[in-house]
Amino acid sequence: MTSEPKPQHLGANGEDVPDAHYVRTGDHSFRTTVYTQGAWSPLEQHMAASSGLMVHEIERNHPREDVIPVRLSYDILGFIPGGDIEVHTRVLRPGKTIELLEATMSADGRDCIRLSMWRLKTSDTQDVAGGEIQPLPPVKECPPVDMTETWAGGFIATLEAHLAREPRAGSAAGWLRIGHQIVAGEESSNTARFVSAIDTANGLAPRVEPGKWAFPNVDLSIHLIREPVSDWVGLDTNVEIGPGGVGLTHSELFDEDGPIGRVAQALTVRRMGD
Repeated sequence: MTSEPKPQHLGANGEDVPDAHYVRTGDHSFRTTVYTQGAWSPLEQHMAASSGLMVHEIERNHPREDVIPVRLSYDILGFIPGGDIEVHTRVLRPGKTIELLEATMSADGRDCIRLSMWRLKTSDTQDVAGGEIQPLPPVKECPPVDMTETWAGGFIATLEAHLAREPRAGSAAGWLRIGHQIVAGEESSNTARFVSAIDTANGLAPRVEPGKWAFPNVDLSIHLIREPVSDWVGLDTNVEIGPGGVGLTHSELFDEDGPIGRVAQALTVRRMGD
């Protein structure tokens, strides 16, 4: 009889583990901790944790204080395993005012996530700043909620979550914040920590019952109009499912200063066991 594989996350099998998503093991290499553990399988990483690490590495390897990340487009190339991983970054299109960067996460020689990030030079547009999106109620006015009642996994278990309105199937609004460092012993920006919670949008407002249906996302596309002021992520989320096995989760994004952008996730939807 073949035994089930054991999770390779540090801490999943009783080892000591720091209060962080990752432990750095080299210039570009990391070991995942149990706090990255995904909701669909104990062997995988949650995409939210992975996406934050990739931003952390772009900022570490290509620092600039005069630019803002405005589009972060992640493609999930397959299963995102826990254990030993690498993240490599490069500049695809250099420029003084506009630049395009890339980060790739790999495990065992296989790429599992690719991120492309546009960064734009900052300028003063205070006189014309504004929009039509109404802010969410402040975090302190929203009741706490335990997301582990719906979702498993070490990552979800560390999230702080508050409901901003009463949820219904396919629609919810709330505030989320990660509970640990991204990389043990390393400071991360508000942006990296903010991004680390965004992928949870797909689990905030499930349209179908998670135990009966699977609806993982194959991508994560974030657009921002400014840098976040804190790591609290506000999401006003809606989910649509088409008749042919695909869906879309889309959310307005907020921080504690108000609207900050939008996020979309393409879903592959299937009945569990199919």
